[in-house]
Amino acid sequence: MLILRSLAFNLLFYVNLILHVIVAIPTYALPRRAFMAVAKSWGRTTNALMWVAGIRVEFRGLEKIPPGSLLVASKHQSVWETAALLPLFDDPAYVFKRELGWIPIFGWYAIKSRMIPVDRGARAGAVAGMIARAKEEVARGRQIVIFAEGTRTAPGAPPAYKRGAARLYAALGVPCVPIALNSGLYWPRRKFLRYPGTIVLEVLDPIPPWLAAEEFATRLEEAIETATSRLIGGG
Repeated sequence: MLILRSLAFNLLFYVNLILHVIVAIPTYALPRRAFMAVAKSWGRTTNALMWVAGIRVEFRGLEKIPPGSLLVASKHQSVWETAALLPLFDDPAYVFKRELGWIPIFGWYAIKSRMIPVDRGARAGAVAGMIARAKEEVARGRQIVIFAEGTRTAPGAPPAYKRGAARLYAALGVPCVPIALNSGLYWPRRKFLRYPGTIVLEVLDPIPPWLAAEEFATRLEEAIETATSRLIGGG
């Protein structure tokens, strides 16, 4: 049953993705908000399909999200949160690896939606470019979404937070909303199987702007890791 449900979900997930890619084609000629509406629909329908795999989705703390420009620093355990975060914010702009922008269709959509590429190999130049682009999007009232560890990590793995979130926080002067989750328990990275249970995404208390960089980094990691450990343990 586990294999059959996983197979059915994976099939529907990719069919749903392809349909949204096709529906989004006309948005190239429309304002960016039109494309973002399609992207948010993909996020919502992905959540709706989770029942096929026997997975429930629970969101906690959404009332803690302040209006307007934000930095959103999320734990990253699976593909799920890439889609699930989209409908939670008014106008999100993801920070993503520049190499992903070279993928046909995906890269075009990333450009259309004004996502923020970062070239990890360029070091200082990459950070400066990321910050400059993030400032442009914050000026438009957008929410900058960054996965604080830069890549997916397995549940319970030692944390490996990158400096990107702290540098954006210091440069943007907006609140930071930390996000904890347990998605990797049910949608493991690089695995075919989807395990039944309840994915919980929890929005934590916002961190006010203009803290010292080290204080922010410590506070962010402690908040996310403490909540994530609790969620993994079933709390």
